[in-house]
Amino acid sequence: MTPATLLTVAPTGAESAKADVPTLPVTVEEIAATARDCQAVGAAVVHLHIRDAETRPTLDLARVAEVVAAVRESSDLIVQLSTGGAVTDPFDARLAVLDAQPDAASLSLGTVNFGRDVFSNPWDLIVELHTQMQQRGIVPEYEVFDLGHLATLTRLLDKYGPPHGGHVHVDLVMGVPGGMPGTTQALAACLPHIPPGATFAATGVGRTSLPVMLAALSAGGHLRVGMEDTLTYAPGEPVRDNAQLVARAAGLARIAQRPPMSTDDARSLLGIKPMERAS
Repeated sequence: MTPATLLTVAPTGAESAKADVPTLPVTVEEIAATARDCQAVGAAVVHLHIRDAETRPTLDLARVAEVVAAVRESSDLIVQLSTGGAVTDPFDARLAVLDAQPDAASLSLGTVNFGRDVFSNPWDLIVELHTQMQQRGIVPEYEVFDLGHLATLTRLLDKYGPPHGGHVHVDLVMGVPGGMPGTTQALAACLPHIPPGATFAATGVGRTSLPVMLAALSAGGHLRVGMEDTLTYAPGEPVRDNAQLVARAAGLARIAQRPPMSTDDARSLLGIKPMERAS
């Protein structure tokens, strides 16, 4: 069991509207401030979806690069860009976010129903993302929405080799309507199929957030939390901000005697080069 817990914050996502969730960080300034605040309470990675000036999800490269630069200015967090975007985004635009030169990026391992929509991730796109990240020195986080996606990961690694940095890190995304449930039983079913030597985090969507966190910690896993996935802190209590969710996850990690991992240790674990700090 790893002695510390890698905490990732997913602050925005592509699903919730700012009009419905006023505390959702969507502007460049809000996202940068969120990164700073979440690092202060234990986060080591920020998983970014980008919004435009009208708060709509966007993959516009100039906007993406602006947010990446602002987050790097405000924090030491590992910058992980989503290559999933919104379910309606075309494949070429999803690939193009790699041009913003993040430290890491998500790589979804299969197509899944996403509520009433379909989140499309065919094999050729998976291969293109994997090989492009290898060539560009970007570390993938492999997103798993169902058990069969882990079989796809084994096939991918066998055929195209390990990711940049050499370390395989998986995120089990649980509780999405259409994907695997956010239960201890589902998490336990995934564990034998995670590649040898790999690490995993788990994300519980909505009301599955707490049971998934507890199950992941008990199994030696890491955690992803944030307003992309969870908007209710407790029954009838909306989330105040992303730092509130990170602080709760950090508290649970400490109770499990696996305190939050520093950004430097997270970079070492994931095979990401140390951050260049101004002298």
